[in-house]
Amino acid sequence: MRLAVVSDIHGNRHAFEAVLDAIESSDCTELWCLGDLVGYGAEPDACVELARRHAAVCLAGNHDLGVRGTLPLEDFARGAALAAQWTQETITAKTLEYLHTLEPQLLDEAVGLYHASPRDPVWEYVLSTLQAELCLDVQTHRVCLIGHSHVALSFCRPPDAPATGQTRAIDEELDLSEGEWLVNPGSVGQPRDGDPRAAWLELDLDTWSAVYRRTDYDVEGAAAAIRAARLPDSLAERLAYGQ
Repeated sequence: MRLAVVSDIHGNRHAFEAVLDAIESSDCTELWCLGDLVGYGAEPDACVELARRHAAVCLAGNHDLGVRGTLPLEDFARGAALAAQWTQETITAKTLEYLHTLEPQLLDEAVGLYHASPRDPVWEYVLSTLQAELCLDVQTHRVCLIGHSHVALSFCRPPDAPATGQTRAIDEELDLSEGEWLVNPGSVGQPRDGDPRAAWLELDLDTWSAVYRRTDYDVEGAAAAIRAARLPDSLAERLAYGQ
């Protein structure tokens, strides 16, 4: 089975629609989402509806949990909290109902699925080999998918060797057939690795291989929607820089 894996959409309809078009043109047969459908961006209802329609699997991210009231907004940075409060005031009852059905981890698939990490499915940013080692020590699946950091990257621990990891660029391929892995597809709606294009991953569970993808989208349109909603201007500005 060949899957498309996405994460951290953050209310960016322009990016999500572009990625869905790219997935439609690929060999992927299912879409899996690692969470954060809402937050930062100005079109949360549209993004949740797209996920409801297209995603076979969808997790809850910390922003989804904050918007639905499971996490206090005091736990978020100022810009994130303002965006979450605006989202709470804006979304439909149907959107909120869907967010309440989601959980931050799923462990009954061939790979482990976490919004953030196997140690902390909600909050941990796995950006170092030390963090990866600690996560690999506790994860129950040989290969796990994680989001949350907004960075396309992977960590691998071969048998009897320490973990190594690196960021990943467009079209880079992974051989997942051996060793233990943490794989992050990057962010659809707010990449933070210097590449403004929407990030996603093609994952083949038959060959245990993966390919990193990037998709161009209307960044200015997404930024204009944020400004029209009177959300913090920094949330619009950062999109063009992939930060």
